[in-house]
Amino acid sequence: MTASTEQSSAYDVGRVRDLAEEGAHARGPLLEILHSVQQELGYVDDTAIAPIADVLNLSRAEVLGVVSFYRDFRRQPPAQATIRLCRGEACQSVGAEGLVAHACERLGVGVGESSEDGRVSLDQVFCLGNCALGPSGVIDGRLVGRLDEATLDEFLAPYL
Repeated sequence: MTASTEQSSAYDVGRVRDLAEEGAHARGPLLEILHSVQQELGYVDDTAIAPIADVLNLSRAEVLGVVSFYRDFRRQPPAQATIRLCRGEACQSVGAEGLVAHACERLGVGVGESSEDGRVSLDQVFCLGNCALGPSGVIDGRLVGRLDEATLDEFLAPYL
């Protein structure tokens, strides 16, 4: 059995159907249902697509299209910690690209990926509204400004 099959077998598809039925009568229900599924189950597994589509009388492609379009929906269990680095223009002008490259090298992952052990994921954003203190990032839910390689390494140390 592969890791993704193991994940799917532990995933509560019955609860997905319940959440879809509970939210089906809301205005514009798909996004609300997807948010509910992710909030309760941690992510939107591929096995959640069919029951949501069935309840809402949508095609699987329509549901999957929405899940894959919005970056806030996770299709795999979340990492223990998430690092989001800003790549907006203000942060780029003060070294964000080098910081992203450094993070990729230190963590051994690309942007948008999680480490193999599931401890940390690296993502990008294009503005955190912290432009005067760039480069900025959100490290495990905490906004951090004036990031440099040494400061980033301090935050990354527990995950290396």
